[in-house]
Amino acid sequence: MQPARFNAVIAELEHVTAAFANAGHRLYIVGGTVRDLMLGRNTADLDFDLTTDARPDVVKSLLSGLVESLWTQGERFGTIAALRGGRSLEITTHRAEAYSPDSRKPEVRFSDSVETDLSRRDFTINAMALELTAATPTLVDPYSGLDDLHAKRLRTPLSPEESFNDDPLRMLRAARFIATLKMNPDDNLVSAVKSMHERLRIVSAERIRDEFDRMIVTEHVTDGMQFTVGTGLADQFLPELPALSLEQDPIHRHKDVLTHTFAVVQNVQPDMPGDFRITRLAALYHDIGKPRTRKVLPGKGMTFYHHEVVGAKMTRKRMREMHYSNDDIRRVSELVFLSGRFHTYQMGWTDSAVRRYVRDAGDVLTELNVLVRCDCTTRSERKVDALNVRMSELEARIEELAKKEELAALRPEMDGLAVMQHLGVEPGPLVGKAMEFLMELRLDEGLLGDVEIRRRLDAWWAAQRII
Repeated sequence: MQPARFNAVIAELEHVTAAFANAGHRLYIVGGTVRDLMLGRNTADLDFDLTTDARPDVVKSLLSGLVESLWTQGERFGTIAALRGGRSLEITTHRAEAYSPDSRKPEVRFSDSVETDLSRRDFTINAMALELTAATPTLVDPYSGLDDLHAKRLRTPLSPEESFNDDPLRMLRAARFIATLKMNPDDNLVSAVKSMHERLRIVSAERIRDEFDRMIVTEHVTDGMQFTVGTGLADQFLPELPALSLEQDPIHRHKDVLTHTFAVVQNVQPDMPGDFRITRLAALYHDIGKPRTRKVLPGKGMTFYHHEVVGAKMTRKRMREMHYSNDDIRRVSELVFLSGRFHTYQMGWTDSAVRRYVRDAGDVLTELNVLVRCDCTTRSERKVDALNVRMSELEARIEELAKKEELAALRPEMDGLAVMQHLGVEPGPLVGKAMEFLMELRLDEGLLGDVEIRRRLDAWWAAQRII
């Protein structure tokens, strides 16, 4: 235990603890809060999870006057949330809950026993509680969660079959803990997931998405994803992922595209520029179009022509089914679509090439450059160095050109109204064609100035009238 850290938490909650004790109720810090305290994590940013034998209406009454804010949205599930001194507290009545066989929502039953409540927790490392209302704060650990935490062993308090039947999302949560804490699942847990993974279908897409999003940003994300694939769990929410193991990748010389994908995802690190979660998701999806585009051509071996186009479409479909936001879907699918664009510029970075690359990337330019670097998983240091030199060259060209031009907002030098006034035409298809012509000029030649751009527009207009 960490006495000093526990003492600080106990002192912070002493007024709340006293209110429950004086009313004859017990109060415990529980679950992930205890686990994180045991790991010595900084408590400054932790939300506190607590459990009690008091029913929700009593909890509300006891908190009155002790907290700045109180929320009751989770009351029907036994949870009262509050804010005290800038700290978020969630106090939940002891529960014994389970899913019915075909229900997406748990049936909540309250209990008077903390041991019963702990038995219904997901894993032993989260089935520990610190009783605050005891004469001396006491650790309650009926399932040896502290031993498992030290041994990095992932087990369930009850049998894994019973635990996963209570809440099938726990199977995916197991993957997250494997990825977060480098836990080793015990054999019974692995066997249970392999036999029960289809039960994940009764869990809502939103809960699956949220749990997966929490895993995708973890330190050991590859370990968690390998668990989902190896147990069949990924088949239930992301079947495109295990499908990649069937595709040989002659370019990267990996055993399969799945191995390469895992390597790319792991390469994306939180200290890199851009949106870490979005880049990780793009790394995960960037090659999912390969199974559908694989062809074996005489003399060329295996090809995956246009897999980025197909992959972007597949990404949009899968992310919509997982109920991601429209903006997440747009950014990730755009990154998948553009993931191979860098490699089409083999002749150096002309001004025109830089403008088109920046224009096409739009608001995911930073993430795209990170993805390109991370997509290089070859063991050849020479090839890695060559790609990094080319990418650094591109980034320098972007910076250089941005000083002269507004690359972040590339647009034609004349707007639609100016075009209509100059040509003396009404709104219509010809104006759209004129704007396309002017945009191509902007991309190819940069800023030409008002006199020159109008001269070019006149020449283009004369040619249209002849046609």
